[in-house]
Amino acid sequence: MKKNTFMEGAIIATIGIIIVKVIGLFYVIPFNAIIGEQGGALYGYAYNIYQLFLSISSVGFPFAISKITSEYTALGYKNAVKKTYNLAIKIISVISLIIFILLFVFAPQIGKLIIGDVTGGNTYEDIAFVIRVVSFAILVVPFLSVTKGFLQGYKYISPTSISQIIEQVVRVAVILIGSYLALRVFGTDMTTAVGIAVSGAFIGGLVAYIYLKLKIKKNNLLPKYSTEDKVNITKREILKKILKYSIPFILISLIYNLYNTVDMILVSRTLNDILKMPVNAVESIVGVFTTWGIKLNNILLAIVTGLTTSLIPNIVSSYTKGNIKDVDSKFNKALQCVLLVIVPSTIFLSLLATPTWTLFYGKSAYGPEVYKVFVFASLFGGLYSIVVNVLQGLSKYKLVIASVFTGLIINTVLDVPMILLFDKLGLNSIHGAIVASLTGYTISTVISLIILNKKYKFSFNETIKKLPKYIISYIIFTLVLIIMKQFIPIDLNGRLIQIPILLLYGVVSFGIYIVINYFNGNLKNIFDIRRIKK
Repeated sequence: MKKNTFMEGAIIATIGIIIVKVIGLFYVIPFNAIIGEQGGALYGYAYNIYQLFLSISSVGFPFAISKITSEYTALGYKNAVKKTYNLAIKIISVISLIIFILLFVFAPQIGKLIIGDVTGGNTYEDIAFVIRVVSFAILVVPFLSVTKGFLQGYKYISPTSISQIIEQVVRVAVILIGSYLALRVFGTDMTTAVGIAVSGAFIGGLVAYIYLKLKIKKNNLLPKYSTEDKVNITKREILKKILKYSIPFILISLIYNLYNTVDMILVSRTLNDILKMPVNAVESIVGVFTTWGIKLNNILLAIVTGLTTSLIPNIVSSYTKGNIKDVDSKFNKALQCVLLVIVPSTIFLSLLATPTWTLFYGKSAYGPEVYKVFVFASLFGGLYSIVVNVLQGLSKYKLVIASVFTGLIINTVLDVPMILLFDKLGLNSIHGAIVASLTGYTISTVISLIILNKKYKFSFNETIKKLPKYIISYIIFTLVLIIMKQFIPIDLNGRLIQIPILLLYGVVSFGIYIVINYFNGNLKNIFDIRRIKK
């Protein structure tokens, strides 16, 4: 296997993640046709809870293992790297088992917390069943995550990207084939079909884990005792490092995942209990937050995930060597990638929410209207993710936890009041909850940027100087779309007709956007390999 440089790793990781997200995006077309909006809401209820508990059981460990492996590899401590991985596997075994038991036992209580005793749609017993099925993935996926972190610490990005594709392909195959056979062939109820669908997380994770273990064995990345180590790092020292790095990250990831979970619960309860909306309408709206809207947003967030996958080990390596200037440069490069790609993509999806939603999910009374604002969560959340990950790479966990927790509290406090305020003003009430989330993300990001500037003298001048060029290109890009909407309708019926509509809008608008950024130097600045390969 070949080690990857920062931008090579970022590009490989991004391509891999985009493939995964594209699969994840397009499978929802047949999946939505099979289970409908009510089934999608049930799937989202369980999967959001699973993601929340997964963040407790494993999310911090991949980061910790990646960071420690990167540190010890830079110092030439091969024995310490092997000890780190083996110790992490033992720790995750205990934690995963505990989390699995808690999730399995308390699934009914979680289901009741989400929707209460509402009737006419999914019941809390339905949610409990699906949560129990997906909880088995907790026994596998954390091991996969730790192994990915180990390889990323070595800067082997390609196998981790391939494993993600394998995991997604297997998971989607189980989701589609399983739910179709359950409903259309064997005639089971919706709850059983969704339960089979969420079991794909366990099966996909298991296959991907086996693939990575075979890769590690083939390339002898966990060799026997090496005499090259200059010092003997004890298991106790490694354990302290793992806990030091992982616990703050677990808290940060937990808070991050709580954004969606809090929105899911508060939106559902407020629309049901206070605004008295019909149950089917509420589940359609909640489905945008928990399943269908997130699937669309994940394509944009794939770019951010690819950047941070490569960014963290490279930042840690530079920081360990005391090269803050290099850390600053890579951070600015990551920000500029977001500005170049995610901002226009967000604008595009917002202005063309109707044909996009219709293409993937068919006509919906609520989907496009909610999604045209919800899509901005990918932009704000993406910026937030990059900034916070840099602080984590610099080991400033207390500051990160403080900024992220502040954002979550603001989101939680504002959710219900903003929903009611928007409703009172005659606006779409659900947009109030989205604005609350964006406010929380913004405050967390601003706090983190201030910390980077004050504590580490990070200079954002490189990015700030280029902002006018980006803003001009955004304005032109938006105007092109607005002008096209005056002549080319976007509210036509039928799914297939949406494809040429979106292609036409995309080719024209992004074609002009790329030309503008080519001549103003933004493209060359980010993708000039001679300047960024180190």
